[in-house]
Amino acid sequence: MLPDGVGLRNFAYTDFYKRAEESELNIVFWNNSSFDLKRIGINEIVIHNTKIHPLTDIYKRARVQIDLNLNRRKFKDDVYDSYRFPVQKDSLTNIIKYIAIRALTLLHTSPKGIEKIRSSIFKFERRTDYYHSCIEVLKEEKPDFVFCTNQRTTLALAPILAAEDLHIPTGTFIFSWDNIPKATLVLEPNYYFVWSDYMKNELLKYYPFIKESQIKVTGTPQFEMHTNKEILLSKEVFFAQNNLEVSKKYICYSGDDITTSPNDPVYLEDTAKAVRQLNSKGYQLGIIFRRCPVDFSDRFDDVLEKYADTIVAVNPKWEKTGNDWNTILPTKEDLNLQINTIAHSEMVINLGSTMAFDYATHHKACAFINYDVAHSIQPDWTVKKIYDYVHFRSMPSKDSVLWINSPNSMESIILQGLENPDMIVANAKQWFEKINQHPIDEASKRIIQAIQEIIV
Repeated sequence: MLPDGVGLRNFAYTDFYKRAEESELNIVFWNNSSFDLKRIGINEIVIHNTKIHPLTDIYKRARVQIDLNLNRRKFKDDVYDSYRFPVQKDSLTNIIKYIAIRALTLLHTSPKGIEKIRSSIFKFERRTDYYHSCIEVLKEEKPDFVFCTNQRTTLALAPILAAEDLHIPTGTFIFSWDNIPKATLVLEPNYYFVWSDYMKNELLKYYPFIKESQIKVTGTPQFEMHTNKEILLSKEVFFAQNNLEVSKKYICYSGDDITTSPNDPVYLEDTAKAVRQLNSKGYQLGIIFRRCPVDFSDRFDDVLEKYADTIVAVNPKWEKTGNDWNTILPTKEDLNLQINTIAHSEMVINLGSTMAFDYATHHKACAFINYDVAHSIQPDWTVKKIYDYVHFRSMPSKDSVLWINSPNSMESIILQGLENPDMIVANAKQWFEKINQHPIDEASKRIIQAIQEIIV
């Protein structure tokens, strides 16, 4: 089930579908994304009438707040407050929603209270036309298993509840390494597929109602393409396609979205200044700028124009089909572009993303930006908030990445990443092995095996 476009990259564009067919599993995608899967030869049923109950979103948002409240109390850690997003109060409707969420949160911040909220959400969704249409689809299709490609969307509630009410086993995939501490769990299926034992222990820690036997450790398919040599282009071809100079070595600057890194244009400019300085000393370096795929803003334009001799933008090949972030969809072509960008650049600089793992698979270092700027676009924003997130505490060694603690240290860190990356890469690989089940190219195989075990 694709309740949105999030699962396309993991399950439609990787070898998962092909491997499932080879294992004699008949996979049909129940598709609510705006991407037509028939374009790439995949069987699909398009979801219609995806209207959730009017109260579901309010109760779901209250559940998030309650979960974070309970986690903060239980673990005596204020970090959980940093996962809260403000509710918009720009209209009468949004003000009423805000009041309702606040009231539900205040009245139900307890173990029993959260159970009532969860139960209410399920009751609401079972009353919808959407739920009943899902019942009809499932009765007609008669699947042995319903597997949702992400755990956090309310649009997946009705299909999963319908399947469970028809006694069809259900599962969901926890699609990102940072999702569990953020209270993003909306679905409660029979089985949970996670990246690693580390994530399995997180599920058990945060959700006591989940039993160990319900969790399948499989890894994630998103890293499988790194082992596919067939998609690699020669350096000459890749450079020619993207207006890169063969005489230069390129560093990748991997951008973040504006919420995660509002000062990203400043960091990109600092990187460009450091590269220019190194080039004045005889180095021949350039920067490949890969923006965050859901960032279509013009906020980098001035920097790109000012440093056109140093920075080349190689933009992700994602399709914008709507205004919301989850209507900006990955394409299979972008997977190939990303892999080749990594293969043909020397290291990556960014603010705390999984690109550290992507580059580690190619034996290359990642440097994390770790300083605040003098005139921040958001005065209350700080990198300290980013690196205090729970998922960074999984790092076995602080030397799993290089740390750029000031603009002045940028040059020396780049040189270390280029000339002496071995220790950093070795530590990054240990971190990666902790976060994601290895070998990385067998994730789809493990998911398929787990499904086969469930439906026997």
